[in-house]
Amino acid sequence: MRPSVRSRATLLLLFLAGLLVYGALAGARLWRPSAAPHFVVQADAWLHGRSEIAPPWPGDDWAKVETVQVQGAQGAANRIVRGRRLQTRSVFRTTDGELVPLAQLGPSLGVSTYVSFPPAPTLLMLPSALVSGRHGNDVIPTVIIAALILPLAFSMLRRLAAAGLSQRTPGEDLWWVATLGFGSVLLFSAVGGKVWYTAHVLGVALALLYVRAAIEAKHPLLAGLALGAAALTRTPMAFLAPLFLLELWRQGGGGARFAQGQAQRVAMLRELAPALARFAAPVIALAVLAMAYNQARFDAPLEFGHSYLDVRQQQQIETFGLFSYHYLARNLAVALTLLPELRGTAPWVQIGGHGLALWVTTPVLLLALWPRRKTAIDRGLRWTVAAVAVPSLFYQNSGWVQFGYRFSLDYLVLLIALLAVGGRPLTRLARTLILVGVAINLFGAITFERMPQFYRWHGDAYGVVVAH
Repeated sequence: MRPSVRSRATLLLLFLAGLLVYGALAGARLWRPSAAPHFVVQADAWLHGRSEIAPPWPGDDWAKVETVQVQGAQGAANRIVRGRRLQTRSVFRTTDGELVPLAQLGPSLGVSTYVSFPPAPTLLMLPSALVSGRHGNDVIPTVIIAALILPLAFSMLRRLAAAGLSQRTPGEDLWWVATLGFGSVLLFSAVGGKVWYTAHVLGVALALLYVRAAIEAKHPLLAGLALGAAALTRTPMAFLAPLFLLELWRQGGGGARFAQGQAQRVAMLRELAPALARFAAPVIALAVLAMAYNQARFDAPLEFGHSYLDVRQQQQIETFGLFSYHYLARNLAVALTLLPELRGTAPWVQIGGHGLALWVTTPVLLLALWPRRKTAIDRGLRWTVAAVAVPSLFYQNSGWVQFGYRFSLDYLVLLIALLAVGGRPLTRLARTLILVGVAINLFGAITFERMPQFYRWHGDAYGVVVAH
């Protein structure tokens, strides 16, 4: 069998294995919409030529903008403004930032509901919305994309090997594919649909496309398309950009060539400019489309809607903002320290609403801290992990409610690549850690939102990190 045929067969088998495993774990969920099908509802709105969700859909995490009449002062004409009423102050904040005392407000003219999450996953739901309208299925498209992650991961890993950056065999790379697909929080995220998890699953698939295209800056246009689409799926994934830029810099000769003098610097920049332009063009085009969409909904090109979320954390957001140092301690604890609670009676183990630490759900990731060798791409991968991970640590949400730290999916592909290029042998210990991760995440995929006895949180007490 020719290598190309063998490779295609491997990719197909991986996809089918993903369909089988994710489909089996989804079970009865496959045949009905999830409880949070925001992207299907938005797709139906698009098909009807609007961005507003009308009539509103029940559930959490909808952005709501109220339209009110403001009474004019000293005989001035009344005016119409849009915005929201703050809970921490007796004012109405308009979409342009003006603070209007509630005493000046006239009657409410209605509330518009929107999806605040980046819109790219909506494209996946257009077929479901065409068939079933707002009641279209969001679980099946999520499972299909999750199944595609397995061959995409294998292809990305083999690209690292082809570039001489990884010395892994195809068999070893299959272990890393299993780590990503079955031994990480991707598993519980892939089998239930819902707006938050669908975005994560698509984000992982796009990250794999991006990393593969970014290796040696080989495919700048594809890298730009994948990056732009990833940013319109999960906003933090916009910070994946450093990997391509550092790879392009490396291919151009890096700091050594840049230090050779003015002539070499000019020549180097001229050589890199075409690839940089091909990379930037789709990113800019998609960013302009996103800003136009934001302007149409929220009267501000950089406002994607989270400032208008109708959520239990509204007072917290008004006090500290969407991003703040105030959230750092909690988010570090969630990402790095949370353990399951062991009990002396049934159900014997319970998991808090903030989930489990990253190294608990995927213990083999600890090996990335001690690579045997550092390849040329190592620095780019590590800097990019930091670029994506750090903003989420200052974000007002930890991912709650979750089985494990789901925000790690924004950069988990990079961590898998680090494991591949790090050169540590796949010893019995390493394979055991991978299998332990698979077992842990299998437990999560089976029990999360199905067996509440294994989970605990205290109502709306979002700040709860440990048991009381």
